[in-house]
Amino acid sequence: MQFTRHERRLLLATLALFVLGFVGHFVCPIDPESAKQIIISLGLHSDLGSNHFVDDRAWMGIPNAADVLSNLPFTIFGIWGLLLQAKLRKSSHRYRGRENFVLALFFIGLIFTTIGSSLYHLAPSDATLLWDRAGMVFAFAGMLGIAASERVSAQSGIWLGLASLLAGVLSLLVWRQTSDVLPWSVLQFGGMAMVLVLAITRPTTKALGVSLLWIILFYGAAKVLEATDSWVFEAMGRWVSGHTLKHLVASLAALPVIRVLK
Repeated sequence: MQFTRHERRLLLATLALFVLGFVGHFVCPIDPESAKQIIISLGLHSDLGSNHFVDDRAWMGIPNAADVLSNLPFTIFGIWGLLLQAKLRKSSHRYRGRENFVLALFFIGLIFTTIGSSLYHLAPSDATLLWDRAGMVFAFAGMLGIAASERVSAQSGIWLGLASLLAGVLSLLVWRQTSDVLPWSVLQFGGMAMVLVLAITRPTTKALGVSLLWIILFYGAAKVLEATDSWVFEAMGRWVSGHTLKHLVASLAALPVIRVLK
C-alpha cells in the first residue's frame, strides 16, 4: 500500500502515542494517588479526576439530576447527525460517502456518551466510570477520524478512527485491571494535540469543511469548566455547576460537523 507524505507522518505520530501510552504503562504507570498529586501540583482542585461533583441535588427522583440530564444534548446531536447522513445518501448525488464511516462513528459515539455518562452520574464510582469512558471512546475515535479525513485523506480517517477505537478499549482494560491512567491520558490529550496540529495543516484533498478549530475550542472550554466545577457553582449562585456546563459545552463540538452536513 502506498502512503503519501502526510499519511506517513500521521502514522508515525499515531505509533508514537501508542508507544508512549502502552510502553509507558510498564515503565512509568500513573496510579490514582499519583494522578491526584499531579493535579494538585498544577494548582487544580483535588476533586478533579475523582468521583465527587459539587452539585448533588436530586430532581423528580433523579440523583445528581443536573449532571445526568445535561448529557441529553449528546443524543440530540447524535440522532440529528445520523438523520442528516441518511437524508444526504438518499437525496444528493453530490454526497461523497468516503467519510461516511467516521461521521457515523462520531454520531453514534455521541449517543453512547449520553448512555455511559448518565449511568455514571446516577451513581459515580470507579465501576460506573468505565461506562462513561467507554461511551466517550467511540465519539473521540470518530472525531480523530474526521480530523484526519479533513486534513490528510479519507482512508487515513478510517484507519485512525479504528486505531483510536482499539487504543481506547485497550486503555480502559489497562485502567480496569491495574488502575493505571497513563494510557487513557495519552489517548485523550495526545489525541487532542493531534487534532490541533491537523487543524493548522493545509488540507491535501477536497475536505468536507469541518472547522477543527471550533471543535478544539469547545473541547478546551469543557475541560476548563470541568476543572472549575466548584468555583463555577459558587459564582453562579449555586444554580449550575461547572461540570454540568461542561457536558453542555462539550456537546456543542458536534455543531461544526452538523453544519457541513446541512
